[in-house]
Amino acid sequence: MNPYQSKLAWVLVGLFTLVWFGSLDYRHLVKPDEGRYAEISREMANSGDWITPRLNGIKYFEKPPLQYWLTALAFNAFGANEWTARLWTALCGYLGIVIVGIGAKRLHGVKVGWLSVLFLATNFFYVGLGHINTLDMGLTFFLTLSLVAFLVAQHAPQSSRAEISWMLVAWSAVAGAVLSKGLIGVVIPSATLVIYSLAQRDGSAWRRLHPLPGLLVFLAISAPWFVTVSLRNPEFPYFFFIHEHFLRYATHLHRRDEPWWFFIPILCIGLIPWTIATVAGFVYELKAQTNLGQFSAQRFLLVWCGFVMLFFSLSGSKLPAYILPIFPALALLLGPYLSQISTKVLLWNAAAGLVLGLVGLIALPLVLHAREDWAEFALYRNYSQWLAVAMAVLAMGGGFGLYLSKQRRLMAALTLLGISGFVAIMLGLLGHESLAPSNSSYYIAQELKPMLRVDIPLYSIKIYDQTLPFYLNRTVTLVAYVDEFEYGLKQEPEKSIPTLAEFETVWRSGQPALAVMAPEQYLAFIAQQLPMRFITQDSRRVIIATQ
Repeated sequence: MNPYQSKLAWVLVGLFTLVWFGSLDYRHLVKPDEGRYAEISREMANSGDWITPRLNGIKYFEKPPLQYWLTALAFNAFGANEWTARLWTALCGYLGIVIVGIGAKRLHGVKVGWLSVLFLATNFFYVGLGHINTLDMGLTFFLTLSLVAFLVAQHAPQSSRAEISWMLVAWSAVAGAVLSKGLIGVVIPSATLVIYSLAQRDGSAWRRLHPLPGLLVFLAISAPWFVTVSLRNPEFPYFFFIHEHFLRYATHLHRRDEPWWFFIPILCIGLIPWTIATVAGFVYELKAQTNLGQFSAQRFLLVWCGFVMLFFSLSGSKLPAYILPIFPALALLLGPYLSQISTKVLLWNAAAGLVLGLVGLIALPLVLHAREDWAEFALYRNYSQWLAVAMAVLAMGGGFGLYLSKQRRLMAALTLLGISGFVAIMLGLLGHESLAPSNSSYYIAQELKPMLRVDIPLYSIKIYDQTLPFYLNRTVTLVAYVDEFEYGLKQEPEKSIPTLAEFETVWRSGQPALAVMAPEQYLAFIAQQLPMRFITQDSRRVIIATQ
């Protein structure tokens, strides 16, 4: 880069950082994941119990605690709000981009480092999940750190201090991945290494693993919590390792079964605005010749991406965010290709952005017109205005990208495509706040707060709104609802009311109480002449009180 390009790059990095972190509290938390993980952290911060995670006051062992710990620390330091609830996820996403840039620069130089950062920092899926409070970005951050550290170690002199240091970073990062989301933190890097070694006939990486100090570091970081939580909760090992790992993967236990091709369209959409370039670059790398028996970072990255895709496609439980660890690996893989991308491929990629943006602009009003009967039509109409601007930005980016590509100003075209993609994605994210009255309980919680005292119970009838306890700063009493609380309620059955009949007995006792339910259940209570007083409602929830 020349001095002008370098200064421009730093300006863009500054603006990117400001938008990335400055937008975290624009939107209210939405259900289910954002409310769930914020609430677990809130309860941990309030109780001071850093060993046993709880959701709505009930034991919750589906995932390890690292994100809960760090979010709880943020709550203690800065208060429990949307910004702190999303801070760890956003920080992991941001640092993942930095790590990819460092790794690509060390392996291929400054230009490739910049293009790898541009790819990762501007695609739909990675940016989106970097601003949503889920556990997948934390897992992806540590897996990315382990991947980059491993690749850099392979290029260091054998048995040198640099090699050992980078490998210890890799082992530590795998431990962080395990504490973020469980055994998948070990499965992805270890399976990739095995498959790569067999396919490439290259065992050199095994001689650089430094397994003894590596395992000691891994166990020192990851084992203490698993041992302690098992001692306090003897039922934990079976539930966590068998039920939540092997049975979740091998069966349809969680009712998330999808066809084998489920992740293909998610990947294609998630790569916007780089979908065409990614396909072309991936094919290019597949065809590239390598020397068997010699370490190839590009082949290793290919195997990583292929394994992640295949592994989750074969799973009996599928959610879109599972394939997030592919994206940093793709950025590392495609950085060298983007640095020498052909004008033809870039023209096609820019044209795809232009067409997608124009199609979106045309389709939005048609979809809205066809669904004017939606109960929440006004919310979606407001959101569509944000999406229309996002589509316009994407189309303009594609149009200008076409012009710059034809002028053979390829670096400028790539940068503009990335900027337009990032702006479009952020507009779509920020505009999602238009749906908050439906997807978040923030507004109804504000109406409830003045009526709630510590001694007044709040019953949640046959539903559980993940965001309600967080915004009320208190738990609710579940009624005739189990779902993800099945394990916890078996251990602590006294923390819920199992049937509607038992609830009605308690309700008719005349003690002051409030209850939240779906509109259908409210109508059923009216038909049963349950004594109650209507308080408020929104499109999905009704609040009542005793008379």
